[in-house]
Amino acid sequence: MDIRPAEQDDAAAIAAIYNHYVATTCITFETEPVSTVEMAGRIGEGHDAKLPWLVSVEGGAITGYAYASKWKGRCAYRYSVESTVYLDQARKGCGIGKALYAALIDALRAREMQTVIGGIALPNDASIALHERLGFERVAHFKRVGFKQERWIDVGYWQLLL
Repeated sequence: MDIRPAEQDDAAAIAAIYNHYVATTCITFETEPVSTVEMAGRIGEGHDAKLPWLVSVEGGAITGYAYASKWKGRCAYRYSVESTVYLDQARKGCGIGKALYAALIDALRAREMQTVIGGIALPNDASIALHERLGFERVAHFKRVGFKQERWIDVGYWQLLL
C-alpha cells in the first residue's frame, strides 16, 4: 500500500468511497450523494488552506482517504483542525485506516498544527478504538445533534494534542 497526497483526479474514487457512507450509515450527516465535481472542490479547498488530503492506493486503486479541515473560521483557531478518514468497505480491518491517520497526523505536525479533533457519530466502536490507539482522548459528548435514517444521533469528540 502507498499513501500519497490526493489530487483532483482522485475525486471520483473518493466520492465513490464516501457516498457509500452517505447512503447507508449515520457516520456522516450528509444525506445526499456528493458529486465528483463537489469532491474535487473539497480537495481544492483543502489544498488552498494548505491542509493535507491523503489517499491510500493498492494495485492502482484508491482504498481510502484522510484529510484535515479547519476546526473553526476564526483566526485564533488556525492551529486546530478536524480530521476525517474513510475506507473502501472491502478494505476495512486491514490496517489502512491506522496507516492513513498516522500519515495525516505526521503531515499536520509538519505544518505545526497544535491539535486534531475527531468527531464520531455514536455508537461507533471501531472509530473510537482507532482514535484511541492513535492517542486521541475523549473530550466531549453531544446528545441528539443529528437526525438521519429516522433516528437521533449523538456525536463524541476526541482530541489529540500534537
